[in-house]
Amino acid sequence: MTSVIGWDIGGAHVKAARAEAGRIVAVAQIACAPHSGLADLERALRAAAAIVGSAARHGVSMTAELSDAFENREVGVMSVAAIFSREIAATEPLFYAGARGFVARAALRDHAREIASANWRASAALVARGLSDALFVDMGSTTTDLVPIKDGAIAACGTSDAERLAFGELVYTGFTRGNPLDGVTLAPVNGRWAALAHEAFATMADVRRALGDIAEDADLSPTADGRDKSAAASNARLARLAGCDAADISAAAARAFAEFLARAQLRRIEDQIALLESRGAFLRDAPIVGAGAGRRAAQRLAHLRGGAFVDMEALIPATPDMKAAAATCAPAAAAALLLCAAS
Repeated sequence: MTSVIGWDIGGAHVKAARAEAGRIVAVAQIACAPHSGLADLERALRAAAAIVGSAARHGVSMTAELSDAFENREVGVMSVAAIFSREIAATEPLFYAGARGFVARAALRDHAREIASANWRASAALVARGLSDALFVDMGSTTTDLVPIKDGAIAACGTSDAERLAFGELVYTGFTRGNPLDGVTLAPVNGRWAALAHEAFATMADVRRALGDIAEDADLSPTADGRDKSAAASNARLARLAGCDAADISAAAARAFAEFLARAQLRRIEDQIALLESRGAFLRDAPIVGAGAGRRAAQRLAHLRGGAFVDMEALIPATPDMKAAAATCAPAAAAALLLCAAS
């Protein structure tokens, strides 16, 4: 039986998914921080490979080339590919280049711009095979992809990150990483509108923990202050955003603050969905397909719009015990399955 492993090499996680006979049978997600040293990316690749095993074929997507570990994105693509080829025993790995499909390492320099941050398109291509019309919402740890599917085809206008940001197809807000105060200037705290401290005191993971809306293994990154990941510690970090200690804010007020920040994040995403709607990018009654660690947030977006929701789990052929992990690591699973279909 020929095995295929799909990879999604990011600036915060390395994700890998093993496919056998067109079905995902193993998934790995390992935290990494290439900006702190490329040895950490090497370690994450080895750790993921230890979980998913070896295979005859490898399909690689990436976003790690955006890391400030690299001078520019072309250097990043070439460097990530070299590190992957050195660390993983792959005879001829193929690299996902968006609409062009997979290309060999020898063609990397010619297609570096197409390879850079093209992982979203692999997942969207898989969605388009299962649904003729949809809005694909992949909320990962750091960013949220919004990809319209229309008449069985990807209807996105942007390809690069810069274009996708301009067209509302990429939102730099994620389920666990990033500043909860992005786009927020005032928040209700203890019955008053509080001015906020735009410092890196907390992350969106703290908001999730304060609301009891995160699994223990969903946040693999360190906390902003190096302290633990309890709800109490998260509330203390969030309180600092309002210039307070945890003891200064009642339990009810602390929850209201966290709920406000979670809704503010959803409003940012809703604004970009409105931009897509304004150009008729997807059908108004098309379902939202949710993927990534934050797909429950995507489900809430569907509920707010009064529309249907489809979990990516339903569109990824996988063993029952791997469906949730495959939906969380959708680009890696998609890379594996698209490469299976191309063989």
